[in-house]
Amino acid sequence: MLVLITYDVNTETNSGKTRLRKVAKQCVNYGKRVQNSVFECILDAAKCREVKEILTNLIDPNKDSLRFYYLGDNYKNKVEHIGAKETFSVEDVLIF
Repeated sequence: MLVLITYDVNTETNSGKTRLRKVAKQCVNYGKRVQNSVFECILDAAKCREVKEILTNLIDPNKDSLRFYYLGDNYKNKVEHIGAKETFSVEDVLIF
């Protein structure tokens, strides 16, 4: 299923900047960055739970936020891209 993961990490402190880098690094492991704090990820239920737990443990819930948008398997007609960034298939293999 396609899951859109978005985050907003407060970077007013050095610890916030560290959290931001850790969250972004984890998201790169699961999907493709489509905007600064937005990742498109093809995940099964187990991987989705895994990344959600990892990210939840990284953030400070009093200062930061995470959002998970579950677009499902029939997402191709639900996503429209307009603009400068090159479009791609989120189902392609991720290279680390």
